[in-house]
Amino acid sequence: MKTYEVLLQENKEWAKGKTDLDPEYFQRLSLLQTPEFLWIGCSDSRVPANEITNTQPGEIFVHRNVANMVVHTDVNLLSVLDYAVSYLKVKHVIVCGHYGCGGVKAAMTNHDYRQVLNMWLRNIKDVYRLHKDELDNIGDEEKRCDRLVELNVKEQVQHLAKTSIIQRAWKNEQRPDLHGWVYGLKDGIINPVFEMKAGTHIDPLYEYDDL
Repeated sequence: MKTYEVLLQENKEWAKGKTDLDPEYFQRLSLLQTPEFLWIGCSDSRVPANEITNTQPGEIFVHRNVANMVVHTDVNLLSVLDYAVSYLKVKHVIVCGHYGCGGVKAAMTNHDYRQVLNMWLRNIKDVYRLHKDELDNIGDEEKRCDRLVELNVKEQVQHLAKTSIIQRAWKNEQRPDLHGWVYGLKDGIINPVFEMKAGTHIDPLYEYDDL
């Protein structure tokens, strides 16, 4: 059996296990999607949102990319954010990074990863530049990387707050709260590192006055 065929077989066994326990499980799930959370996480295969939060399908709306970035020219990210906030009415948006992130490690080097990855990683390099004094004072490379992971998560949460999508929901519906978390690959524990309550004021330069 080929490796991808194993996935298909495991899917059948998983689905059967669900219906054996609850014959109406998939029928109910197909008719309902009312998640309270939008999860913006890293594409890393070791950080599956539902599994590490012990939640069920339908509870978390998920977007993932390399190093959990919120880039304002990323139409994919913005469309997910708009749908989750404006239509699903989520109450919380979580940016979750993870210690030991390969994207963050790559951004800390001067290696040429070719055009597309270079373009993406440059956004993380910008975060390093903003916090260069603090990061350069951390002698241990692993600890420096972990701190950049935390700072990157904080920066991406702030990028969320700069969008008209979030600001409009804050103004009209006093939601969602924004959260920055970091997951530990070595212990499986999520570390909350940053939070912005709905309506938090940011630099006036980024606040829209005609929403």
